[in-house]
Amino acid sequence: MALEKTILLVEDEPLLAKLLKQRLEKEGFKVFLARDGEEAITTLKTEKPNLILLDIILPKMSGFEIMERIKNDPGLNKAPIIVISNLGQETDVSKGADLGAVGYFVKANLSI
Repeated sequence: MALEKTILLVEDEPLLAKLLKQRLEKEGFKVFLARDGEEAITTLKTEKPNLILLDIILPKMSGFEIMERIKNDPGLNKAPIIVISNLGQETDVSKGADLGAVGYFVKANLSI
């Protein structure tokens, strides 16, 4: 039996969240959707996704704050994180890398 491929998608913009979730599911992934930072942390306490796709500008807790929590809390899943954000400044990309992101994509450059 093959292991299930799971992704935690943390995105608060409803249309983009829906499009990304549908596309990922079409590719065979099980997708957990969190629409704010607190929901993302709660999901990481109960689910063990293989990958986290993370927006930075979120309600209740930013993506950077989520990354800091993951880094400092041994109880949270340490899945690889790919940032998907409208923040494309070099300082934002560097901060994401410093906090452990393995990739960083600017939303305006995505083709879904």
